[in-house]
Amino acid sequence: MTTKVQSYLSFEGRCEEALEFYKANLGAVVENIMRFKEMSGPVQCGPGESPPVIPNGEKILHSSFTIGETQLMASDGRMSGEKPEFKGISLAITVPDDATAKKRFDALAASGMAIQAPTPAFFTTSFSIVADKFGVTWMIVSNTQPKAP
Repeated sequence: MTTKVQSYLSFEGRCEEALEFYKANLGAVVENIMRFKEMSGPVQCGPGESPPVIPNGEKILHSSFTIGETQLMASDGRMSGEKPEFKGISLAITVPDDATAKKRFDALAASGMAIQAPTPAFFTTSFSIVADKFGVTWMIVSNTQPKAP
């Protein structure tokens, strides 16, 4: 078996909403969902840690989903009441063409924040950056190469 690194997103109580949003706007396919009510045994806490606040068993303990060929994992997290911040990380998504890049950018920016509108770059005909409504930053790259000068 080879080593595999995957991204795990914590949505602080909004995981189900995020999964539905990514299904509708990025074509995500949800592979599994495990809810807190399905967990066996007590929640384990480290020294000095408080147990998580679990408002109801319907919240998501763990999920996995794919966008294209990439598998991501997500949960409602520990739901500490603190607002999560995604600092120093972005997810990059490569799409087949500029039209798809614009469609994905518009969908994420509609309820989020446009950081860089789709623009040509030395490595692609369309590159953009957008933060979605959950605070996740996405870099959207068209798989279309610029023409040589």
